[in-house]
Amino acid sequence: MTAIVPGMPRQRWTAEQIPDLDGRVFVVTGANSGLGLATTRALAAHGGQVVLAVRDEEKGRRAAAEVTAGTPDATVGVHGVDLTDLDSVRSFAKRLHDEHGRVDVLINNAGVMAPPRTLTPAGHEVQFAANHLGHFALTGLLLDLLTVGRDPRVVTVTSTNHRQARMRFDDLTGERRYSAMGFYNMSKLANAIFGWELHRRLTDAGSPVRSILAHPGYTATNLQTAATTGMWKLLLGRLGNPMLAQPVERGAWPQLYAATDPGAQAGQLIGPDGIAELRGHPRPVKLAAAATDPANGRRLWELSEQATGVRFAFAAAV
Repeated sequence: MTAIVPGMPRQRWTAEQIPDLDGRVFVVTGANSGLGLATTRALAAHGGQVVLAVRDEEKGRRAAAEVTAGTPDATVGVHGVDLTDLDSVRSFAKRLHDEHGRVDVLINNAGVMAPPRTLTPAGHEVQFAANHLGHFALTGLLLDLLTVGRDPRVVTVTSTNHRQARMRFDDLTGERRYSAMGFYNMSKLANAIFGWELHRRLTDAGSPVRSILAHPGYTATNLQTAATTGMWKLLLGRLGNPMLAQPVERGAWPQLYAATDPGAQAGQLIGPDGIAELRGHPRPVKLAAAATDPANGRRLWELSEQATGVRFAFAAAV
């Protein structure tokens, strides 16, 4: 199986082209700010029912109030989940099972960027845990709800930085050598490997669920200013954002296209069409060879199963 990179959408896509989403259920991680909040706003404005999956429920409630202020008839709910805590992920998934008969689209959007080396209580490096392992577990735990969804999709948000990374399978905690940005890049490669390997396994199983990847280009969010320290906070947040970054509403276009457009194909990576994919309108772009390497896919999948205790139950279309 080779990476899918078909042609451009027929026209320059914007959020105005999102179809009617009435009755469809979306789960967006990291929905209280940045790309997640912009995505939630757009989905709700087009009739989608959105579950804001957030670490801080108070911030989530404020975000939900902001969404309903702009779209008074929006249907939004706020549920707490800490993606670095697998017990929290399991509790969140159980709550969704209790409250919803299906999930139509899961958007794995939340992320941590370039903190000092930190380990979770389970011993995982925090970026790998939050950006990859938590989303791997959440996807597996919600797969049954997605399988019965309407045009079901899993959208996993990566970065152009995945092309600069390699998987350090022998040192995933950074015990031997740690670079804050290097481990961020590796977590984004893990997202890309996971999204492609999930696509391969869903296809082999005959599942109706589509796995699609997206990246926002260079987008002004609080990820650069609030979640980074030292040199990276200065370079990315204070200098890069004002000079180079596109507004967050446009940065959300690739993941919105992946989540809603009928033309988005399983296995695609959707990114901006501008120079160096920094900004612009959504289009299919290339995944790094490391992301589609079957050996990387198998190894990361097996490692993730062991780390999370989650096994995916793939089901074919009925």
